[in-house]
Amino acid sequence: MGFKYRVLFSIFCQCMLLLLQEAIAGQHDYNASRLKGRKQVSGCDLFQGRWVVDTSYPLYDSSGCPFIDAEFDCQGYGRPDTQYLKYSWQPDSCNIPRFSGADFLARWRGKKIMFVGDSLSLNMWESLACMIHAAVPTAKTTFSKRNSVTFVDYGLTLYMYRTPYLVDIVRENVGDVLNLNSIEAGNAWKGMDMLVFNSWHWWLHTGKSQGWDYIRDGPALYKNMDRIEAFNKGLTTWGRWVDQNVDPSKTKVFFQGISPTHYQGKDWNQPQKSCSGEAVPLSGSTYPAGAPPAVGVVSKVLSSITKPVYLLDITTLSQLRKDAHPSTYSDGSGTDCSHWCLPGLPDTWNQLLYAALIM
Repeated sequence: MGFKYRVLFSIFCQCMLLLLQEAIAGQHDYNASRLKGRKQVSGCDLFQGRWVVDTSYPLYDSSGCPFIDAEFDCQGYGRPDTQYLKYSWQPDSCNIPRFSGADFLARWRGKKIMFVGDSLSLNMWESLACMIHAAVPTAKTTFSKRNSVTFVDYGLTLYMYRTPYLVDIVRENVGDVLNLNSIEAGNAWKGMDMLVFNSWHWWLHTGKSQGWDYIRDGPALYKNMDRIEAFNKGLTTWGRWVDQNVDPSKTKVFFQGISPTHYQGKDWNQPQKSCSGEAVPLSGSTYPAGAPPAVGVVSKVLSSITKPVYLLDITTLSQLRKDAHPSTYSDGSGTDCSHWCLPGLPDTWNQLLYAALIM
């Protein structure tokens, strides 16, 4: 091969190598964007932004929605302030579409959507039902409390499947066992057109409130385990279920993200002990305490799943909403700085779900 052709061949090889590297980097960026909930197609990070006053909110009135549990009905239980209802989420790099219940019904006519997880899933499920209902308040519905809502004329059913750990609690001779490798409950999730998963809060429960006596990891039985490690193992089992059972051409899969609590004022640089009395969000776009450790577990597990799973990265935007909890305004005892008022913050989670679906 002559010198001239060797030079041309060398240049050709270098160009092909650069193209290959760019393709690999592009695929990596795509996977990273998918896992972190970033929409490449719109060039917009939906979850980086700030809260702005918006008097066009809320999207519905709690007294007009028949699906709200008493534990989320803050106005119904006497919360005196209403400013917490009048904020919208504004991403830094784009505007998100306002939720349209009529459009949602048209897009999902004849479909089945299931929320799978704990009471934060319930919070989001009831929110979406109310947002749709506000668009068609006279439409015929069938409602099974904490189970399903069907908009009969549209053939759309929203299901709620409660399983706080996603993996199974199994009755054994020693008692109730949280089996980190068992996910038989997943049989009930098949055949859905959309699945929205959530888990974390119950992994932190201890004593009588934890819901199990032992943890099983393969053949080993433990009285207790580091909760982050257990969460990682349980969520990894869920990830395998997604890869083995979801057909992306038929089912869209979302992970709800880690919903924060506000029981320690020091987390947002305030001396008070809880969310009680909080009336406005934090300004800006960062949270002083940073992300909870479960966020890293979710990111790690999602990166190992080969099927498309969209992360609704709601942690930081929710951390800023120390004002949006029921606090003492619900039917529960004590101060609730874990769940969220309805109407309220979960409506934004659903608006971001809607944006992710149509943008």
